[in-house]
Amino acid sequence: MSQYYLFQDAKKCIGCHTCEVQCKANKGLPLGPKVCQVVEVGPKFVGSLPRASYIFMPCFHCENPWCVAACPTGAMQKRAKDGIVFVDEELCVGCKTCMSACPWGAPQWNVEAGKVVKCDYCMDRVDQGLKPACVTVCTTHCLHFGKPEEVRDKRRERHARALSPLD
Repeated sequence: MSQYYLFQDAKKCIGCHTCEVQCKANKGLPLGPKVCQVVEVGPKFVGSLPRASYIFMPCFHCENPWCVAACPTGAMQKRAKDGIVFVDEELCVGCKTCMSACPWGAPQWNVEAGKVVKCDYCMDRVDQGLKPACVTVCTTHCLHFGKPEEVRDKRRERHARALSPLD
């Protein structure tokens, strides 16, 4: 299991896609691959008003990632120390097997590099004690990153506030 967790408070997300833009900039990606993606759900009418919600979809860093098992060269790997799933670009031959194996569509094709790219929680930043790029620029602070217990506490606090008659 990953030692890190990326959580979205969907009630706060306004669908600005700043997280997507920052992710691409941090990884130097061209047009095309979306390493993380904000998916619009709706709009649906709530009363007489149309409402949409936005769901942030990064890689889920699965406990038993199918992409890692499917990769014939060992390019798709899971770090033992923290469970982050990443692509070793030097080993990737561009066969796209991992893309077919992932039920969530997390691995993306980078046409310019001829290789697969995916969310790795910006592991270079995490290794420096920083948060992933997407979290740092979220305009509504709906993205949270940390150890599961830290994120769990934030979720509990959010839930308690929603139930509180004082809000």
